[in-house]
Amino acid sequence: MPTYSAFTTLESREPAEALAEALEDFLPEPVGVGVFEIEDGSGRYEVGVYFEDEPGDTELALMAAIYGAAPFVVSEVPETDWVAHVKRELRPVEAGRFFVYGAHDADKVPQDSISLLIEAAMAFGTGHHATTLGCLLALDRLDRAGFRGRRVADIGCGTAVLAMAAARLWPNAPEGSVEQPIIASDIDPVAVDVAQVNVESNGLAGRIICLEAAGFDNPAITAAAPFDLVFANILKGPLIELAPEMARHVAPQGYAILSGLLVTQSADVTAAYQSAGFSLVSRNEIAEWSILVMKRCQ
Repeated sequence: MPTYSAFTTLESREPAEALAEALEDFLPEPVGVGVFEIEDGSGRYEVGVYFEDEPGDTELALMAAIYGAAPFVVSEVPETDWVAHVKRELRPVEAGRFFVYGAHDADKVPQDSISLLIEAAMAFGTGHHATTLGCLLALDRLDRAGFRGRRVADIGCGTAVLAMAAARLWPNAPEGSVEQPIIASDIDPVAVDVAQVNVESNGLAGRIICLEAAGFDNPAITAAAPFDLVFANILKGPLIELAPEMARHVAPQGYAILSGLLVTQSADVTAAYQSAGFSLVSRNEIAEWSILVMKRCQ
């Protein structure tokens, strides 16, 4: 059965979210609607919607006009076995001591590596994207510098690869402290399900708790705070909005590893976190992406 996609762009987040909400009641009924910030520094947003039946051009044009969106671009999506495609295309990733691989590459795992098995699935964060790679490298550097995380959270976890990396790196609580499960949370319930599968596949059930949450908005996250380390590999806008909450949930002298932002966006994110009481420890760049390590001041 063919699937149809329809994409448009808007100048800001609010009308994009309003259009996406209106599309939930569109006929034919969509099978998926998403809102994404366009990562070119423009502040524009993209709205994408998928249908099993071909949508009407007139109806979509009317929706675009009502919400001030560009005309929808409608395409027929060819049938693809995406999991098989991912398995063919993705190769193992080495990031410092970490080795991220799929089950089809289990024979390639180096003996002296910290291995992380990620099953091909519809969730962001396999280690191949520069932002995830950069966060793994930042974690590796923190550990080599002597940092040990007792309370850790991965906000916007995707596949939970960063939470699992921390769990592998620090399998036991530091001497004299109580072991705390690592929190892996995501706003997308599909990502939470994928994260849980990966946690179990890596033998980390019980060491990592997977939760659905927008930012820190979950009682279990609040109860587990303050954190020594928080990963937030999301986008510029949400990162800036999250800065005050990050300050409330990270312990003094604790760290936040931030990514999902372009090099051109790093100054704005850094400024937001400095205003919230953090200092910049390091900024690294991989291609057009930035990875920030921030430390909460006393």
